[in-house]
Amino acid sequence: MTAILITGANKGLGLETARQLAAAGHQVWLGSRDADRGRRAAAEVGAVFVQLDVTDDASVAAAADTVAAGGGLDVLVNNAGVQVEMGPDGVLATGDHTGEVMRTTLDTNVVGPVRVLHAFLPLLQRSASPVVVNVSSGLASLTHVSSPDFQAYGYPGVAYPTSKAALNMITIQYAKAFPSMRINSVEPGFTRTDLNHNTGTQSVEDGARVIIGLALLGPDGPTGGYFDANGPLPW
Repeated sequence: MTAILITGANKGLGLETARQLAAAGHQVWLGSRDADRGRRAAAEVGAVFVQLDVTDDASVAAAADTVAAGGGLDVLVNNAGVQVEMGPDGVLATGDHTGEVMRTTLDTNVVGPVRVLHAFLPLLQRSASPVVVNVSSGLASLTHVSSPDFQAYGYPGVAYPTSKAALNMITIQYAKAFPSMRINSVEPGFTRTDLNHNTGTQSVEDGARVIIGLALLGPDGPTGGYFDANGPLPW
């Protein structure tokens, strides 16, 4: 049985990923900043709740202790994320971005995964087949965002794509530093979640599948890559 931790898993893609993995018989730790929501979500899908706020060092350290006491960890899914620039009326225009919008976004989407990786690397290194999945976005692709040939070109926001491009860099650097691990970024697709005010074009069931595929990679699987459901994506 594989032990898997998913951050930001009390709703959306994280919750659906937890649901499918728990149903397949894996031990799933459902990380959630909000304890009440996290406990309810864990009970709903058959996972184990662990309080985990990726923006808080003490919370992350306590979560690592809890998971260690529970038997260790094989897979980390860095799913927690925010899209501060997207409101119910659309995406904040480039010229309207402030430093605070950027800071809040980066704290969760970039600093958060590094904070979690730092705390959980010792547990992952004890696993026979350790895996890290960083939940990125199609908006992280500099190739797609800079070319009119791709839909991502029309996205007007700054903070969210910047944060996900930075997360892709984290994937590359950690994959080089820890070659015994499978560390990859995943683009789940434009999925209907609270993050985008349910404007996405695909279900959480569909979005979770590619995350799960990378989470369950064997030791011969790829590392240091950026993938969607159809295969590798350009950086």
